[in-house]
Amino acid sequence: MKRVVLGMLVAVGVGSIVAAGACGSSSSDDGETTGAASAPGSGSAAGAGGSTAGAGGAAAGAGGSTAGAAGTSAGAGGATAGAGGSTAGAGGSTAGAGGASAGAAGAAGAAGSVPGTPSTVFDNVRITSNSAGPNFQQANATVDFGAGPFTKVTLVVDLASTCFPFEGWNTNPPPKGQYWPADCDAFDRNFEFTLDEPKDATGTPAIELVRAITPFGGPLHLEVDVTDIANGLPGKHDIRVTIPTWSDGAGKVSGSNGGWNVTAKLFTVDGPAPHKVLAVKPLVNFTHGDMTTAKEYPFDVPAGTKSARIEYRVTGHGSTSTTGCLGPAEEFCKRTHTLLLDTKEIVDVSPWRSDCDKLCTIVNATSGPIKQYCGENPCGAIQSVKAPRANWCPGSMTPPYVFENAVLTTPGAHTWSYAISKVASGGGWRMSATYIALGD
Repeated sequence: MKRVVLGMLVAVGVGSIVAAGACGSSSSDDGETTGAASAPGSGSAAGAGGSTAGAGGAAAGAGGSTAGAAGTSAGAGGATAGAGGSTAGAGGSTAGAGGASAGAAGAAGAAGSVPGTPSTVFDNVRITSNSAGPNFQQANATVDFGAGPFTKVTLVVDLASTCFPFEGWNTNPPPKGQYWPADCDAFDRNFEFTLDEPKDATGTPAIELVRAITPFGGPLHLEVDVTDIANGLPGKHDIRVTIPTWSDGAGKVSGSNGGWNVTAKLFTVDGPAPHKVLAVKPLVNFTHGDMTTAKEYPFDVPAGTKSARIEYRVTGHGSTSTTGCLGPAEEFCKRTHTLLLDTKEIVDVSPWRSDCDKLCTIVNATSGPIKQYCGENPCGAIQSVKAPRANWCPGSMTPPYVFENAVLTTPGAHTWSYAISKVASGGGWRMSATYIALGD
């Protein structure tokens, strides 16, 4: 979490992020592809709205050539967390033929340290790239927060892939003439959890709980504090997990029927709430493109509000060639985002991640389909994994910017709005904002 108080940005650690090693090529949002390894922007684009991974992309599977400057994969020691994250136990996650399961020392060990009573939200649910099948690019469930109050509520997420570990290819090999197991998605994709998706375009926007990017074809473990959400919104809600996974029918750059397996649990600790939550108000949740016109979003500050914040989650995506960026826009563009309250500017931020190289521990393998790879992103080309991006890294959660301002505690009607310095044609910024008001 990045906290802004009256325009001052302060780093605040939230949640635990563990990239347990992966084997995918690079793709986010609606599916980004990666090309030969060099500088960012050398990859080709996949799918409308998808972002292009520069500097490499995915490594080819067994029997194929390696895409870019060697692919990446997870080593036996598990994965190294991104900034502020923890490290997964040895093993990460294992993938059997036709399915995926969390590794005992990785996901299970990490979840075992989370306090509270667990309840399952998603149980190894398969998210597919087959538009004719179930759970195409998303899965839905009902979550019941109960009556509360809660001292602590944690959402624990484990993502598994059939791409990695590579030993799984012994029983789940690539089909003849293909480079990847058919059910392996070797790319990095957007990975999001939302609450109460609207029924139509006119409905209240969903509340975003998690914004992350999958590793290149590998597992990921996340622990996210949702205590204020649970205390502010008791009872039953719809919850959705979204991964815009795509397949390569030829099986050359990714599996011909790729997908991901998701397990999610809520750990609740009953007891006095840390705060009296007066309001949880989603303001916006959509993708801002080059043709989008920003507007003002209204919200009300309840009487008795003692402290309040706006959580702003934002990441840039797209595959458009442009000038002034490190690679295709908006994935490799550093833009200025201006946030406003009651039409007055409160702060400028430049959403950018330059720590992606921390998610590439080099592994030199003596066997297997890929001989050199990133332990945390086993299927991505090394240069692509390391490249800085518009506020995201493969195999990592993107924490929100958190804004606090006196206006947010002043009872009555107010507006929130934003402006982005520039958006290239074909690019976009995936964004959400939520207002949370707290009493005594």
